[in-house]
Amino acid sequence: MADFGDLGGKANDFLQSDKGEQLSDDALQKAGDAVDDRTGGKFDGQVDKAEQAADDRIGQ
Repeated sequence: MADFGDLGGKANDFLQSDKGEQLSDDALQKAGDAVDDRTGGKFDGQVDKAEQAADDRIGQ
């Protein structure tokens, strides 16, 4: 059986690395772009704020 005790810590360490940070930034950007495409950009300002809030939270 796998030990998942430190999985959260390992995920956090990865996200704090340069590669993890770039991957999370890219994922947030793609998600925001998808929302903008589906809403016709109607909520562009709110989507940008949500992307920034998520990026700030992931970076902690």
